[in-house]
Amino acid sequence: MATIHYLNVKEGDCSVIQHNSERVTVIDVCNAKIESPVEQALGLFGFGLSGQGTAGIHRQKDNPVNPISYMQAHGIKSVFRFILTNPDMDHMDGIQAFFTTFTPLNFWDTDNNADKDFSEGSPYSEADWRFYKALRDGKPEYDPKRLTLYSGDKGKFRNIDENEQPGGDGLYVLAPTPALVREANEIDDHNDCSYVVLYKTGGWRILFGGDSHDRTWEHVLSVHKQDVENLDLLIAPHDGRDSDRSYEFLDVLKPKLTFFGNARSEHLAYDAWYARDLPFITNNQAGSMVIDASGDSLSLYVTHKPFAQSWNQNTFYSEKFRAYYCYRLA
Repeated sequence: MATIHYLNVKEGDCSVIQHNSERVTVIDVCNAKIESPVEQALGLFGFGLSGQGTAGIHRQKDNPVNPISYMQAHGIKSVFRFILTNPDMDHMDGIQAFFTTFTPLNFWDTDNNADKDFSEGSPYSEADWRFYKALRDGKPEYDPKRLTLYSGDKGKFRNIDENEQPGGDGLYVLAPTPALVREANEIDDHNDCSYVVLYKTGGWRILFGGDSHDRTWEHVLSVHKQDVENLDLLIAPHDGRDSDRSYEFLDVLKPKLTFFGNARSEHLAYDAWYARDLPFITNNQAGSMVIDASGDSLSLYVTHKPFAQSWNQNTFYSEKFRAYYCYRLA
């Protein structure tokens, strides 16, 4: 069953993993809202598909999806774990609606001390921030199991199965470390306390970069280099934003494909990938991207048909993935 969805959610983040165990992991959320019955019905029929745009200029940022409706359209009714990679609002936009709808059993958080000031206006909801703080501070409306995990973590269902053997859902925390969290809290910059999570399934390796910055990658390459060399898929740190950082980590990762989010083109680190001849796809081009990792290959599907056709004139629509086939990644 293993399927990875990278959703087109404005300039934020949301990834969904449907595991072979039938458990569901969601990493970050953005643009989530509870819709009316009419909006929900529209979402269940042809949800998230777009025939607009032309090759090269697809403008799918103008056609964002609501993760709640998207997941419902894919038959997802509950979430086993929700991972908040870091406490920025573009990673928790709509978190209250999301938790109300799916009531995650487990909540991965970091021991951050972040606070937000909404006095001068914000595109995000202060109610979502208050809801998150209640989760973080142990005063939620209901009580998911809150976990603060560190590099090298081992745990049942995460990466150990019911028989106490390696496996489980194949989720491995590569960062942060207690020291990275402590330093991030001291300087009030929480990028380097972000989760970096490696997902292993069927021999494939998919890395979720969160908002990790240089200090995090120094740790990952020092401690977990063998785990991240020659990746199959990278979910780019900072959605692919330039972020005034080093990109030498790409010389080790060498991902077969990278997913970028919807940051403005002038803010994306295209040159770092171009210089290394590493392929990437953005949400603005493809809409939402779906990776089928259930067989002996990785196959890419996207919700924007013209983009799929630009890769494969013989594209076809998959009812299962509610998206158009592009190509075999590996």
